[in-house]
Amino acid sequence: MSATGITKTSRRFDPRPSGCAGLRLWHLLLPVGVLCLVAGGLAGCGGDDNAQLVADGKQTFRFDTFGDETKWTDTLHMDQVVSAVDPTTALKVGLKVDAEALPPEVVAGIQGGTISLTDPATTIALLKLNAVIGVKGTVAPVGGKDTLTRVGFTCALCHSTVDNSFAPGIGKRLDGWPNRDLNVGAIVALSPALDPPTKAVFNSWGPGKYDPRINFDGKNGPQVIPPAYGLNGVNKITATGDGDNIEYWNRYVGVTQLGGHGSFSEPRTGVNVTNGTDDLVSSKLPGLQAYQLSLAAPAPPAGSFDAAAAARGQALFAGAAKCATCHSGPEFTDANTRLHPPSDSMGEPEPAGVASYASRSATKQYRTAPLKGVWQHPPYFHNGSAATLDAVVSTYNTRLALGLTANQQADLVQYLKSL
Repeated sequence: MSATGITKTSRRFDPRPSGCAGLRLWHLLLPVGVLCLVAGGLAGCGGDDNAQLVADGKQTFRFDTFGDETKWTDTLHMDQVVSAVDPTTALKVGLKVDAEALPPEVVAGIQGGTISLTDPATTIALLKLNAVIGVKGTVAPVGGKDTLTRVGFTCALCHSTVDNSFAPGIGKRLDGWPNRDLNVGAIVALSPALDPPTKAVFNSWGPGKYDPRINFDGKNGPQVIPPAYGLNGVNKITATGDGDNIEYWNRYVGVTQLGGHGSFSEPRTGVNVTNGTDDLVSSKLPGLQAYQLSLAAPAPPAGSFDAAAAARGQALFAGAAKCATCHSGPEFTDANTRLHPPSDSMGEPEPAGVASYASRSATKQYRTAPLKGVWQHPPYFHNGSAATLDAVVSTYNTRLALGLTANQQADLVQYLKSL
């Protein structure tokens, strides 16, 4: 039984997140959605050199736009959109604020009500502080007033969230955690450069989802934003295992989705994109990969699962449920040795008759997703078609005729919550 939706013949268990006519700007549009849809191994790195590489990658992950302001400001005019949005509205569409970037006087002003969260000027002030996660703004005085002159996005937009320690949507950064509150489509649909059909497609996605291929094939099949943690030792990067290291997918999204300056070419899908005449992506990829590989999966919160039930579930995982057939090894995946056909996936067929996501990829297959931290990122399967881990287990039990009792299914869920 597998958890990316995988298994039919071998009965594996896979709660995997993974991860148009008239749409004239697809090749300019899609944002950050999967910049850190990652996995891979970091070989030959250690000591002070690796520590510096990780530190550089952290900076890239959080703050580097790769020059994508060319797309988001010059073409899509998102600076106009962001300038008109107040913090309360921004938080409602899933944007997050880094509380540790706020000076004491700003913290006091928000708490005391002297700084308004319903005033767009506060958004500009937060951008000037680099406090809006994944949004990089250039703020300059225009006519004596701080004005957002350029805006771009970073991979942290989709692949970081906060712990809500200050307020909902405001807290300490949690890098690598997928932002399942983020409504990427609704945000992009606000661009004044888009026509109504294009806006309608983006607005159809909903929170926590993104389609990283629609600008090439025109098929609307959004996937869940995947986690970017717990990937050290996993050599297949994406839900479909298109590349053999994180750099592959980061280059894909950095260039073809974010609109960063650089090149990406993939003969298997016919994608060949070059933005600009400079390369602001390639030199950043090693550090970005090193930082992503340093992000461990989060441990389950204390008291979040029944330990006795989890122990029974662990035996089922390795035995009657056959989950370990594919979710094997220390990372709970066989992705380093094989991929799986779409017929193995419990996430197939796609909802609403959408084309198979695997069919749109370079491999035409799926990987088995790693399971560490799986408690943290519902919904499950690559397309989010299982709302909970209970739904994942139930889907496998029904479709594969595993014959697990209700109590056994519940125990298996508790084990998954313990990973």
